[in-house]
Parts: sequence; structure tokens; C-alpha cells
Amino acid sequence: MRVSCGQETVGFKMSLEIKTLMEQARALLPQERIALVEDVLDSLDRADHDLDQLWAREANDRLAAYRRGELGAKDLGDIVSKYRP
Repeated sequence: MRVSCGQETVGFKMSLEIKTLMEQARALLPQERIALVEDVLDSLDRADHDLDQLWAREANDRLAAYRRGELGAKDLGDIVSKYRP
């Protein structure tokens, strides 16, 4: 697992090439950095049929457990307010 901590990444030694790319990215205009980030994120956001099936099964299992009374429901407002500053 890699956790970003500013310029360092825990559990991952950055190559000189990666450090250079990061410096170049920081030199871009804000709009250019946004476009770069969106492109990188899009490249990571590929459909995974097997993973989609696992999540669908999990969702169906949770719904079935809720309908059997084995799983309670929470108010969305309570959940959202938990994460708001």
C-alpha cells in the first residue's frame, strides 16, 4: 500500500523519472494540472468485470440481509453530517 505524504510516498521509492515528472507537473498552470490529473485518473478508472460482479453480489447480499431484518438502515443525513466539517 502506498500513502502519499506530500512529496514522499510511504512504501514506495520514487525514481528520478517520477520525481522529475512531479516537479514538471507542479510547474504547470492550475488549469493544466487539473487536465493532467483528470487524464491520469481516467487512465486508472477502467471497468473491471470481475470486481463489478463482486460488488453487485455484495450489494444484493446486503439488501437481502436488510429485508430479512439482519441489517439495519441508517439515515443518509446522519452519515453525511459525520463527514462534514
